[in-house]
Amino acid sequence: MIATNLEHSLTAQKTAVYLQKACLQHQYIRSRDTSCIVERPERLRAVNIGLAAAVSRLEECTPVSNARSAAQQTGEPASADDLAAAIGQLNIASSSRPKDPQHPIEFVHSSAKVDLLHNAAVKFIHGDIEGDVYLENLKRWSQESHEKVSKGESEIPATLAQGDLYLCPESIDAIQGALGTVCEAVDAVVASTRRAAAPDPDKANTPRAFVAVRPPGHHCGEDTPSGFCFVNNVGVAAAHELNKLLAHLQHGINRVVVFDIDLHHGNGTQSIAWQINEETYRKTIEEMHGAPAGKPGLRMFYGSIHDVLSYPCEDGKPELVQAASVSIHGPHGQHIENIHLQPYESEQQFWDELYDGLYVKLRERASAFLEGTGGAGDDVLVFISCGFDASEHEYPSMSRHGRHVPTSFYKRFAQDTIKFAERFSGGRLISVLEGGYSDRALTSGAMAHLIGLVDPVGVDESWWSLNNLTELEKATKKRRGGRVSQPSAPAPWIGRTLEVFASIDSSHTVAPTTSSRASVPLSSRTLRERKNPPVKSADSDPEVSPHKSGTDKRTNFAKDRKKNGPGKASSPESTTLVESSDGSSFSSLSDIPEEGVQPKKLPRVILRLGSAPKA
Repeated sequence: MIATNLEHSLTAQKTAVYLQKACLQHQYIRSRDTSCIVERPERLRAVNIGLAAAVSRLEECTPVSNARSAAQQTGEPASADDLAAAIGQLNIASSSRPKDPQHPIEFVHSSAKVDLLHNAAVKFIHGDIEGDVYLENLKRWSQESHEKVSKGESEIPATLAQGDLYLCPESIDAIQGALGTVCEAVDAVVASTRRAAAPDPDKANTPRAFVAVRPPGHHCGEDTPSGFCFVNNVGVAAAHELNKLLAHLQHGINRVVVFDIDLHHGNGTQSIAWQINEETYRKTIEEMHGAPAGKPGLRMFYGSIHDVLSYPCEDGKPELVQAASVSIHGPHGQHIENIHLQPYESEQQFWDELYDGLYVKLRERASAFLEGTGGAGDDVLVFISCGFDASEHEYPSMSRHGRHVPTSFYKRFAQDTIKFAERFSGGRLISVLEGGYSDRALTSGAMAHLIGLVDPVGVDESWWSLNNLTELEKATKKRRGGRVSQPSAPAPWIGRTLEVFASIDSSHTVAPTTSSRASVPLSSRTLRERKNPPVKSADSDPEVSPHKSGTDKRTNFAKDRKKNGPGKASSPESTTLVESSDGSSFSSLSDIPEEGVQPKKLPRVILRLGSAPKA
């Protein structure tokens, strides 16, 4: 009965998964020692393992391959033809479509990219009234990174957080590829839902998508890179559809909902949403007083569930804590909701008191925003800024305040957001990877989240139990030489996971970028302490400063907008290489080593003198 129900629910709609090989090229080159670098290319490998496991588990419930099912039941290995057919059912190239119409997931290996300096959506979010100053600087920092590092210098300005931000010459390819992939996903999702009235049998109906790209984006404001983020992927994706469709005089995406479930507050996305809403509100007021009516402005709802004790609020800086606690709905055209993660003693308490009692307010506020601005419509698009660092399996050093969620949260939130999207946006929903740093957090979160986006009947939440995750980790552990460990007799779901993983993962094809600098020993300092402010470097880049006041901050949405709201993004300070200019040492995402990485210490040598020798 489970297989029948699942088969019926999956024939009409699919979930597309977008992968981008270029995102592996963003690497740390400042030193050979990368033990404290948590935003690393290997994050995508861990995500892909979770995605492959989700495919394997879903296939247990649906007859995707009868030959494979029969082979697994009899314990016989699948033939080469069966394996080729099974892999063919996944979308391994962006130009192809799944051969099995009942397969619930479509993989798209994207090669899309945008030009930072010549893309309307990027300029709309990150441009400047005096020119594309930040974007030009970003491209230059990347191009000059190898030369600067070879001279013993940092590749990014000293005013930026050295522990959280890094670049290499290929970083621009990764950033432009991430943006291009998110925009490609938006195009496909919008096109899929708008042709629902006249379905094309040659094109899959994919109203939902998960986009696995890096570096993340939700901490980056207009020109304030921070927290591993250099551009705002979700912000550009929202502006992409607005600009593209309005330019063709079609019905544009005029209302966007962003649900942010990363452990950390998305101060960059909130800042961008605030400025967009401010500009649209200003135009509305002017039109009410006689100004000529123009094109509809974009309106955004930003809602976040996060730990207010963690980055970027860990210092307790008033402006950052206040921004991460804003709840405003309507006045000044703003629609912002922030909910703070709370500790729990049991999963029952989490679901009964927190999820259904507190966290549900995020969707309730978003519903009120859409209902108050016209209700459901073809102009609505829903995003999830999907960080997995609030996972129960995240490094304790990253999630050190006891605010986390069970793995099943990522499934349940996806399912509930699908219902929200079906109610308001014709089912259009794009989930974009943000944070998540331990392999187990990424693998388990990606697995549960993709299963939630497929939304089948008969899900067994033991699929991501600790025992099953441990078995999965053993089976996918790299041996020397980069090969995946092969158990002698893996369980059928493990074997299928390995097959799917081999077909979608590209991490083994990208060689690591080497540093021309000698390895820097790890510091033995494990406790953070406040430092005296350093003397400002004379050669620091004056063009981008994360400490500018709101009145000096450049804007690009309108030539005459000059102020920011309480959603203002602020770049963090770091103590890893360059101390904070205000004495704070708590504001870096990377200032504590990963779990299990111990500081190197010199061995203790004790010299003992024996009795004097006899004459």
